[in-house]
Amino acid sequence: MNTILDIAGSVLISAAIMFIVLHLNIYSGQQKFASDKELDIQQYSKTLAEILDHDIRKVGYRYTGSNPFITTQKKVLSFYSDIDSNNVVDVVTYTVGDSTEETVTTNPRDRILARIINGDTARGPSLGLVKLDFSYFNNSGAVTAVQYSIRYIRAEIWV
Repeated sequence: MNTILDIAGSVLISAAIMFIVLHLNIYSGQQKFASDKELDIQQYSKTLAEILDHDIRKVGYRYTGSNPFITTQKKVLSFYSDIDSNNVVDVVTYTVGDSTEETVTTNPRDRILARIINGDTARGPSLGLVKLDFSYFNNSGAVTAVQYSIRYIRAEIWV
């Protein structure tokens, strides 16, 4: 009788240990997946910020007119610049597409950042972009809607 109790007890203890090991394995897999997703979001944010930073720094580059801005709205930015440094002034437009255009990602709110140069409407990946808002500031740091007084542009990216 003692042998049966010993065997039953060891089976119970080994089952509990197996359950704990299995649970730990599942938990670590979930944490790795969550960590990978967070890293993807950080990389997407960095990529979007680098693209916008590169182009916004070139507003008016090699443009000889008085006002390099074409459109300065909250959701749309359009300006003149020699964006590819080929001595030809280009028209660069940034806008965000509709959420129905992005069908590959699982997030129904994802949108595609449209970087349109001289009317070329080729669109890139969404990179997890949900919202993009532009704000325009004058020399003193106050928000302005007057195009010729814009000195700073802030792009707010939500991913």
